[in-house]
Amino acid sequence: MAAARRLFSFHHLALHPRAPARPLAAAVAVAVPHRRGKHDAVTCKATGKTKAKSKAKAGGKGGERLQRRPLEEHLKRRTRSAAAFDADLYGRHGHAHHVPVLLGEVLAAFRRPRSLRSFVDCTVGAAGHSLAMMEAHPEMELYVGMDIDPTALEIGRGHIETFLAGREGNGAEDSSLQGTLRAYTHVKNFKYIKQVLGSVDESLAVGSSGVDGILIDLGMSSMQVNRSNRGFSILQDGPLDMRMDPKATLRAEDILNSWPELEVGRILRDYGEESNWQFLQKQIVKAREMGGLHSTGDLVKLIQRKCNVSKGRQGWIKTATRVFQALRIAVNDELRVLEDSLHSSFDCLATGGRLAVISFHSLEDRIVKKTFLELIHGGEADDEEDDEDDLALPDIDDEDEPWFNQRLQGRNGIVLTKRPITPSQEEEKLNQRCRSAKLRVIQKA
Repeated sequence: MAAARRLFSFHHLALHPRAPARPLAAAVAVAVPHRRGKHDAVTCKATGKTKAKSKAKAGGKGGERLQRRPLEEHLKRRTRSAAAFDADLYGRHGHAHHVPVLLGEVLAAFRRPRSLRSFVDCTVGAAGHSLAMMEAHPEMELYVGMDIDPTALEIGRGHIETFLAGREGNGAEDSSLQGTLRAYTHVKNFKYIKQVLGSVDESLAVGSSGVDGILIDLGMSSMQVNRSNRGFSILQDGPLDMRMDPKATLRAEDILNSWPELEVGRILRDYGEESNWQFLQKQIVKAREMGGLHSTGDLVKLIQRKCNVSKGRQGWIKTATRVFQALRIAVNDELRVLEDSLHSSFDCLATGGRLAVISFHSLEDRIVKKTFLELIHGGEADDEEDDEDDLALPDIDDEDEPWFNQRLQGRNGIVLTKRPITPSQEEEKLNQRCRSAKLRVIQKA
């Protein structure tokens, strides 16, 4: 399969012939950005623990009260979306393969402050977010879609082609459709966003123009989880694979059966945040004496045998979920790729352009939060959340963007979400997998 594929270039009066995208190999050379501070999972976790302990000591009884804080008080700290839930929107752009998360909120994030003439979806998947953006922005002239998973991208590409063909057919009747939309898709990890944009238009990669909007959705799609041969599901037996990129060489099976014992334990502790990591580490290494672990079923059975029986089904499922998460992150080097990609994506934004990121677990969200602060401040970010108040702008009562009422100003941009936006209660009822989703948005100065 070609690494990049031009989809449609269309006008509301005539369909232009399909033209191939420039191959990635022909993309212009892009200078490697200067080295920035790294915040891998080990650093983040260690720092968080250290400061949590110091706070507990300093707080005394106050720290105990903080630990006993009721759930409802904790939920107040979440910026749950209060936007009216548009069931019709999800009905139009949701598919059997995947239901897009925080769809209405993503649309709102890119509604202002400028026309969205260029947009990049770094994780196309089934193209739910992409289609909604194209529908909401008839002024869009350039669309670039990326996904490291060729199977997922092929599904999303088909949906985009169908949408654009339908839009072309309606173009003569709809005066709101403006100009020509050039649409490209690339089988590529979003860490290569500069090379991909350079293959489309050199000015986009070197910063002389930049793009108006970029979206990164870090969630696993249903079409990946539900396919047992990918090795992501704890409920289906399949190979211990977990590669997002089928061409990659490292698999979960390699880690479990050949990596050093201490490294296996570090992965479970730091990437899975599994409290029982030492015990599981020993059991995994011990299993090598019996031939090793070679399927997801083998790993799940090991976890089931070692989980406390009193915890029941939910006990082993939660543990297995954390273990599978840890292995998937390690196989795909997700956290390091994420931080580098956030810097590259911000570099590719035009002035006033916005970058939105949807994360699904604390490790990802912590990196997004810290990196956003680094980007607007131009340096290292402090772990202390209270320190953000020094940068906070006054609350803004904006009916169009009610979730952006607390913003953090820096010399290089604005973090529009001091606290991440989480799904509305209506969306959680529709799609339980969205419960842990968090949306953060940054705008370039």
